[in-house]
Amino acid sequence: MSTVAVTDESFEKDVLQASGPVLVDFWAEWCGPCKQIAPALEQISEELADYVTIAKVNIEDSPTTPSRYGVRGIPTMMLFKDGQMTSMKVGAMPKQKIVEWLAEAGVKAAA
Repeated sequence: MSTVAVTDESFEKDVLQASGPVLVDFWAEWCGPCKQIAPALEQISEELADYVTIAKVNIEDSPTTPSRYGVRGIPTMMLFKDGQMTSMKVGAMPKQKIVEWLAEAGVKAAA
């Protein structure tokens, strides 16, 4: 499964009401570091499809959700479980660091 585009309108259904953990990547077209981590997030979404959903929120198209969660810089990645934000990372990081973060946050099979 590839990454899922999420909007302000679909955030509640796609993230907060999701059955499993959801990693939300807040990004924008003009953000260089966002483009750097995009391929890693695509790979993780394929490799860990049974364990975590990777969602992407374009802050330009959907400004309400990032402001509600206090996103100040991008890329910002937030992990949601059972409708609650449980962990957050700001800034680009290599794929292995993202996978380690997911494992530390309790996403099974991320190790």
